Amino acid sequence: MTKAEIVTEIAAKTGFEKQVVMQVVEGMMETIKASMINGDEVFLRGFGSFIIKHRAEKTARNISKNTTMIIPAHNIPAFKPAKSFVVKLKK
Repeated sequence: MTKAEIVTEIAAKTGFEKQVVMQVVEGMMETIKASMINGDEVFLRGFGSFIIKHRAEKTARNISKNTTMIIPAHNIPAFKPAKSFVVKLKK
């Protein structure tokens, strides 16, 4: 499902105009991104959590050049679904 499809479905269910729904959806995404960039995690009860995972420094190999390189430690965004959400998906 794309963002446009989400906007269309929400607009149909709520009766709001697509432009208004698009602003709300984009505003929510920007707020989540800004919070995570600031180091905060976002918890949406019944849906899931947008969390920050820390990856440790590691050594990797470039097989084509037969060299090793060090990948520095870094953070990545991740999504952890709520237990109630996972239960519904398993049915």
